[in-house]
Amino acid sequence: MNKGNYYITTAIAYTSGKPHIGNTYEAILADSIARFKRFEGYNVFFQTGTDEHGQKIEMKAKENETTPKEFVDGVASEIKGLWDLVGTSYDKFIRTTDADHEKQVQKIFKKLYDKGDIYKGSYEGMYCTPCESFWTESQLQDGKCPDCGRECQPAKEEAYFFKMSKYADKLIEHINTHPEFIQPVSRKNEMMNNFLLPGLQDLCVSRTSFKWGVPVDFDDRHVVYVWLDALTNYITGIGYDADGNHGEKFNEYWPANLHLIGKDIIRFHTIYWPIFLMALDIPLPKQIFGHPWLLQGGEKMSKSKGNVIYADDLVQLFGVDAVRYFVLHEMPFENDGTITWELMVERTNSELANVLGNLVNRTISMSNKYFDGVVKKTGTTEEPDEELKAVVTGTRAKVEAKMNELRVADAISEIFVLFKRCNKYIDETMPWALAKDEAKQDRLAEVLYNLTESIVIGASLLESFLPETAKKIVAQMNTTLRSYDELDAFGLYESGARVTDKPEILFARLDLKEVMPKVEEIQKKQRAEFEAEQERIARTTGAVVGAGATPAAEAKEEKKVMEAKLVGEHKAEIEYGDFDKCEFRVGEIVECAEVPKSKKLLCSQVKVGDKTVQILSGIKSHYSPEEMVGKKVMVLLNLKPVTMAGLQSEGMILCAEDSEGNLALMTPEKDFHAGSEIC
Repeated sequence: MNKGNYYITTAIAYTSGKPHIGNTYEAILADSIARFKRFEGYNVFFQTGTDEHGQKIEMKAKENETTPKEFVDGVASEIKGLWDLVGTSYDKFIRTTDADHEKQVQKIFKKLYDKGDIYKGSYEGMYCTPCESFWTESQLQDGKCPDCGRECQPAKEEAYFFKMSKYADKLIEHINTHPEFIQPVSRKNEMMNNFLLPGLQDLCVSRTSFKWGVPVDFDDRHVVYVWLDALTNYITGIGYDADGNHGEKFNEYWPANLHLIGKDIIRFHTIYWPIFLMALDIPLPKQIFGHPWLLQGGEKMSKSKGNVIYADDLVQLFGVDAVRYFVLHEMPFENDGTITWELMVERTNSELANVLGNLVNRTISMSNKYFDGVVKKTGTTEEPDEELKAVVTGTRAKVEAKMNELRVADAISEIFVLFKRCNKYIDETMPWALAKDEAKQDRLAEVLYNLTESIVIGASLLESFLPETAKKIVAQMNTTLRSYDELDAFGLYESGARVTDKPEILFARLDLKEVMPKVEEIQKKQRAEFEAEQERIARTTGAVVGAGATPAAEAKEEKKVMEAKLVGEHKAEIEYGDFDKCEFRVGEIVECAEVPKSKKLLCSQVKVGDKTVQILSGIKSHYSPEEMVGKKVMVLLNLKPVTMAGLQSEGMILCAEDSEGNLALMTPEKDFHAGSEIC
């Protein structure tokens, strides 16, 4: 049944280098949504691709002693290869260096200029090269870029500007009348309160200080600023034409159902992009979802920190579907998730090997052992059967409900509830005991039929998330994946069919002691590549690295300094009784706001058990109020109240701080109730 068209996009990956698993996560997330929508019966068009222009690319190409086009060709190929490696089922992989895209960008720029929405002026302000963003002094945070935290440089140049304020009120009205437009809600609140309501400045949409970009065809000193170029890929990729001669796909699929993007670029997608569309008289996308980050051990991944995890390395050690499972299942809906090599091993063993792999293997092995592989329906039912069937046939509706809210992790959890119920069913029915009683052979056969049928239904639901695993399961069951409309019916497996006599282990248990030496080899290789890169940059750009030291040596010295800072001076010993005086609890932040006239303080209302306390924290430069709401945090509850900035603080929210002054909230590993004691 055709339920209509569904257009989904990812942000296009910037071609400055190889994307880490946090970037790849977005492609996997979008793929799972696209697959599920196809499964439901939608005519899906899934677009992803690469963003290939800008000053940063020009600089990277110089560092690598190549042309910008040769550089992006190499990186784009690598990105596309990674997307293919993790099973991304895209329909279109767009590159912003594609000739048809560049042509439309030029036409769009001219159309907006002719309309009076773009005008020529000059810009003087602070410029962040990595983000390719101009900022005023007042917008900087501690003198640094508010998006990435890096140093900004003064810049002045002639530029074209877009009249953002012309459409601001219209956008505010749209957001207020379409609550589903920006999700999660915390992202909407952030955009409204921090950008739209204070008033929008006109946006710089061209540059003259570099040449690697789409030329403004009526003023060739200028190239189109990267965001106007990049964002329009969502319409040029499906056939938009600025002259009105749109391709068939644009007429069929626009407006997009979902733009899936990282929370760090949500401002560009929820403010700049809809305003560009309004100026072009094009309907706005139906929804923009800003997903959280996947962090390595609780911090953002970066080469400079030496903590980057890449998808191909993960696949090499764990396999494609184990990687897909982890990033999809471990990512919360709204808050940042964490990935470590240790966690990958733990989840592979506990969920994939123990719950799913063991279930499939046991079921097939018992069918072979007791009935020579033949799975037969006998109709000999008992009490546990109906409960099992109810769980199995009710799972589709639960998964659908979660996917409609883009709660992919919760959808996968519902499928694993099905598999866990099957394991419980084995414990309840005890097939090994039934096998000893000749009179209960029909009952044994029915139990194994029910397990086989349940697994097939579960595998069919799982296919959107772990496609290769799902196919392997039904192949071993000697059947095929079910259609979406068949998943609320129980008993469609052909009675008398024979399962494989050589069941494959879907997920082997891993030994951390065997995995970590391989990880160390990967990290060693990465360090060598990074040091070689730094050497090359120094050579090609003429950069001087202090007192004759090589970049590699300097990096090692910096590491030593960082480690020393992290160790620091230990405080004097205390008695156990001193520690016991402290009341540490899990708290849930239910409200959070900036403290007026304070540059550092946030005021949080923290639920701890049956009471709510007010706590002030100097973390404003690290967390927005919107990010804080809903987080489970560790709280020191019995501090004597103090007054700061005219407000009373009734405790302390615990954080960790690294040598560079970065803060991270201390949060419980598991979802404990607010009020749980920390001991």
